[in-house]
Amino acid sequence: MTRTWAVALREFGSFFRTPLGWIVLALFLFLTGLVFTGESLRPGNPASLRGALSLWWMLLIVLAPAMSMRLVAEESRTGTLEPLMSAPVSEWALITGKYLGAALFLAACLAPTLLYVVLLEVLARPDYGPIVSGYLGALLLGMTYLAVGTFFSTLTSSQTLAFLLTLCLLVLLEVGARFAAVNVPAPWDSVALSLLISARLDDFAKGVIDTSHIVFFLAVSGWFLAASAVALRTRRWR
Repeated sequence: MTRTWAVALREFGSFFRTPLGWIVLALFLFLTGLVFTGESLRPGNPASLRGALSLWWMLLIVLAPAMSMRLVAEESRTGTLEPLMSAPVSEWALITGKYLGAALFLAACLAPTLLYVVLLEVLARPDYGPIVSGYLGALLLGMTYLAVGTFFSTLTSSQTLAFLLTLCLLVLLEVGARFAAVNVPAPWDSVALSLLISARLDDFAKGVIDTSHIVFFLAVSGWFLAASAVALRTRRWR
């Protein structure tokens, strides 16, 4: 566990040592600010982050792949992956550490948006229940996207390819689930609806903390992290 956290802290710090990390952070704050202004500060709308939080999946579906694309691909491109794999660190510890480092950076991106909550408190009396659950949903959703991105970053040494593969899969799942939920007959429409990640985030934004949603996000994240560890292990056999 100590080695995992050592990798995580190293990865977290690397986001602030490269221009990419600052660009992603600035872009995230800019886009969330636009969404907040358009949804929460619109005249006549209630003092709530529900509308803004329910749309954050569209931001994370692009920005999470940008966060995760370099996790393993950069190590592979620069030739530092082989020495790292020869160290006394298991594939699982390495993958988990890098994933946790990206998750910490995601949390660092979310932290400044708490100023939106402060602004709502100044202007009105917001309901903090949906706000807390909405942030929880956004964090879980972002971590799920990061797990998918970690997997594709493990498969290639190209950050651009890792970004595009992750983005394409996430977009196809969202669009495909939406199409199937409307066009396929029962009971397959409910199966498609269960794969609609944006709907799960919308429930969190409403203040509904459904344990099935939490299990879904954790299960998907765990599966892709396990697949990443297996993919990394195959490199030892080559």
